[in-house]
Amino acid sequence: MTEQITKALEWIRDAKIILIGAGAGFSTAAGYTYSGERFKKYFADFEEKFGFTDMYSGGFYPFPTDGEFWAYWSRNILCNRYDQPANKLAEKLLQIVQDKDYFVLTTNVDHLFQSNGFDKKKLFYTQGDYGLFQCPTPCHNQTYDNEQQVRKMHAHEVNMSVPEKYFPRCPKCGKIMTMNLRADDTFVEDNGWRVAAYNYEKFLHKNENSKILYLELGVGSNTPGIIKYPFWRFTLQNPNAKYICINKGQAYFPQEIGERGVALNFDIAEILNQF
Repeated sequence: MTEQITKALEWIRDAKIILIGAGAGFSTAAGYTYSGERFKKYFADFEEKFGFTDMYSGGFYPFPTDGEFWAYWSRNILCNRYDQPANKLAEKLLQIVQDKDYFVLTTNVDHLFQSNGFDKKKLFYTQGDYGLFQCPTPCHNQTYDNEQQVRKMHAHEVNMSVPEKYFPRCPKCGKIMTMNLRADDTFVEDNGWRVAAYNYEKFLHKNENSKILYLELGVGSNTPGIIKYPFWRFTLQNPNAKYICINKGQAYFPQEIGERGVALNFDIAEILNQF
């Protein structure tokens, strides 16, 4: 593994073009865990009342009232989107790639990259953003920045419930809005999403035959069709491409990629901090 780590570090250092694919494992490595001590810090009262033991499960919990639903979600959005301190891992990754031709494709919705200095024009959040609300129907194809509303709901939370007058409502139809997170066919792909998708496709087209490095960070098996499988396919189709997967517990790639691939079963921070 020492040889493989050395090879990976050299590839990253020497690469002039890098496409980063970041999954949930990247946010976990950055400290944004959804369970354990961090969950208890923000949601011990919800665990005691409702029984779920992590933020992910809480996101799917059938809360009895809308007030409890918004009490949970306003806290969740605050701790995972708005009240983030500067993050050392994200800053380290930016330091590594900032002078390269890079792009970031991510299934994460916590805005960690943009919050830590990555160029917005080089980011594609495919699955949405904790910082946006949308109509649940949706009655129109638009999203809304939610920081002000989220902070207001949290400030007026009483006994794990938000009063109805603070619920976010669609400005067109008046329905209670929901998060802009991809769960089904009601997900709104607004103008910002479409621009990011276009920028990603343009980056792919420009570099389809280039000496490009596909750097996969913390991508598991929940949505492999967005990052993992395409990265494998791109690497196989382009003999000039190289592929690196860093993911503790889930580092692998098809044998057909051969010597042009490296899989590191390590914590992402442990590898990147060697730069």
